[in-house]
Amino acid sequence: MGEGRRHEVPLPARDHRSMATIGRPRGRAEPRTAFVLSGGANQGVGQVGMLRALLERDIRPDVVIGTSAGALNGAAIATSPTLEKVDQLDEMWCALDGDTVFPGGALRRAWNILRRDDHLIPNRGLEGVIERAEVAPTFAELELPLRVVTTDLDTGDEILIVSGALPPALLASAALPGIFPPVLLNGHTLVDGAVVNLVPISHALAGPIDRIFLLDVSDPVGSRSIRSPLDVLVRAFAISRDLRLELELQWFPKEVELVVLPPPIDDREFFDFSDGRRVIDDAYELTSATLDDLERRPGLQRLRKFWKRIAS
Repeated sequence: MGEGRRHEVPLPARDHRSMATIGRPRGRAEPRTAFVLSGGANQGVGQVGMLRALLERDIRPDVVIGTSAGALNGAAIATSPTLEKVDQLDEMWCALDGDTVFPGGALRRAWNILRRDDHLIPNRGLEGVIERAEVAPTFAELELPLRVVTTDLDTGDEILIVSGALPPALLASAALPGIFPPVLLNGHTLVDGAVVNLVPISHALAGPIDRIFLLDVSDPVGSRSIRSPLDVLVRAFAISRDLRLELELQWFPKEVELVVLPPPIDDREFFDFSDGRRVIDDAYELTSATLDDLERRPGLQRLRKFWKRIAS
């Protein structure tokens, strides 16, 4: 969508508070913090290691923003920002496989193409993953405010969901266009938020904020071989991401600290959910090292103007 229109579902009246007053009580010296979690499909498993490293240091967000797989992980943390919840995410991701997330097999996908359906794969696998994550049933029941990014397929608008039932919002945010069916919600035909905003950093600036931790595990452009049509789709998202993020960082407020957490190396194919434990552990080690450096040299990770992927 680039710099197109953006819509936000209003918060319920009783939640009309600034981000500075939501969440645990804070002293004036403690920074107001946002977690921004990118999309990334199976690479979303790396965010589990990142979240563990952050919470172990008692770094908790005041607001969580997520797209696609990042919206699911973010919803879990917004439900319960604890290491116990990270343990549950860890177990869930490591138990996943391609047949669970993408049920139906090659014959079913070929049949859907022949009958000209609007998707290749039913989303019952995604529904099951959301159930396993045990997120709050509604946004109002979350412990922390959450913003879920989706795309309106009819208008191309970016739709930010912040209220109502949570599972349908997560299902919409992860609905890869052409792969999973669009989700009809609140009068919109919604698909994956990564189409318009793979790394939704701008939404972290919607309220008073002092620092942002960016948990971006999405593919760097050119980092993975093109082996399937889905790889082409993911590569296209990466190109869109880099262009939009570069533009947003040019206007990023100087007074807000941006901490870019380095992603683990993850060159698995799109349908491959094996080796999740290795990805989680690598992400944890990389994030721990980054946070150690940040404690020793505050401001080291302020990489707005010259931001580069730490995977090159």
